[in-house]
Amino acid sequence: MLVGFDTADDAGVYKLTPELALVQTVDFFTPIVDEPAVFGAIAAANALSDIYAMGARPLCALSIVAYPARGDVELLSEILRGGAEKMREAGCVILGGHSVADEEIKFGYAVTGTVHPERVLTNRGAQPGDALVLTKPLGTGLISTALKRGIAEPAHVEASVSSMLELNRAASEALIRLRVHALTDVTGFGLIGHAREVAVASGVTLSIEASSVPLLPGALQYARAGAIAGGLKNNREFASCAVELAGDIAPELLDALYDPQTSGGLLAALPEEDAQRFLADFPRARRVGSVLPRGERWVRIV
Repeated sequence: MLVGFDTADDAGVYKLTPELALVQTVDFFTPIVDEPAVFGAIAAANALSDIYAMGARPLCALSIVAYPARGDVELLSEILRGGAEKMREAGCVILGGHSVADEEIKFGYAVTGTVHPERVLTNRGAQPGDALVLTKPLGTGLISTALKRGIAEPAHVEASVSSMLELNRAASEALIRLRVHALTDVTGFGLIGHAREVAVASGVTLSIEASSVPLLPGALQYARAGAIAGGLKNNREFASCAVELAGDIAPELLDALYDPQTSGGLLAALPEEDAQRFLADFPRARRVGSVLPRGERWVRIV
């Protein structure tokens, strides 16, 4: 075993030969959009993200389905179709899966990838002086909650869905050509939660420039409107003790930093020179902070 659960990394890594290691992950969740095929595709992109966060290439997957015994089979077929199309886009083969009868719909995948054992990227290794870059904007949790409450604007939902459907493949492929010291994807624990994991694993403090963090349109609007999911509250309760607020941060912006993401972007720590090369090649990404020597708190928000 090269990577286990001791540092709360994105996937497990098992060495098979001196030149080949398996990367394995699993993720599934309840619907966050109304269209079943889109839900399936988002679930696939989300599960694949953990493979990309390890610097690996997805190889095959098993589907995980929980669906009402008397539910509409056509809707289930659409969920499976959407997921299969996204897996095909990633070049990942679906080998089969498992289903159970459940009144609450859930869908996702267990994904297996491959990587050279000496090229595994993990969430530990961030070094003082590194720049932090984020490849996708935040706010999917806030917008999904607003959608459930019937207050989300169609344009905001469309932008959020587009972000969630985007694979992290291109960003990962660009990053693995550089000197990346630590890499993770920003998903259920939000930016602050995953930044904390990197800091703890690496023995450093991550300084996040709140005003530089990219946000989806409408995210702050819905935070101000109180569209706060239970996951955001849980993230704040868990991670706030590790956070130093070094500036006057608007409450709604702080909410966005704790917001749980679905199929969020990659957060990378890498030397400043490499960060600038990455940003030049991947202009959608943003520099959101830097790595500091270990301070009193794991995460510093400025």
